[in-house]
Amino acid sequence: MPTYQYVCNDCGEPLEVVQKFSDDALTVCPNCEGQLRKVFSAVGIVFKGSGFYRTDNRSSSSTTTSTTTPAKSTESTSTSSSAPASTPAPAPAPAASS
Repeated sequence: MPTYQYVCNDCGEPLEVVQKFSDDALTVCPNCEGQLRKVFSAVGIVFKGSGFYRTDNRSSSSTTTSTTTPAKSTESTSTSSSAPASTPAPAPAPAASS
């Protein structure tokens, strides 16, 4: 359930309330019976608990798949730097027999 922030227009007392989405907004201050207004502010996303990191809850099959992918890309970049990656390297010349 989300936490909503309110401020009383009369006494200026801040108030934080945990409410359901379906609950109505509060309108009366519990301290002075004045009128409350809802405060809106920029909120970052906060992930609490396990399961939000790359290493959490991964199966062994997805781990092996991700480790083979970088190896393939390393092979394609291991060609000489003078030749473009899209063209194949020239074949070595056959050895001359004497």
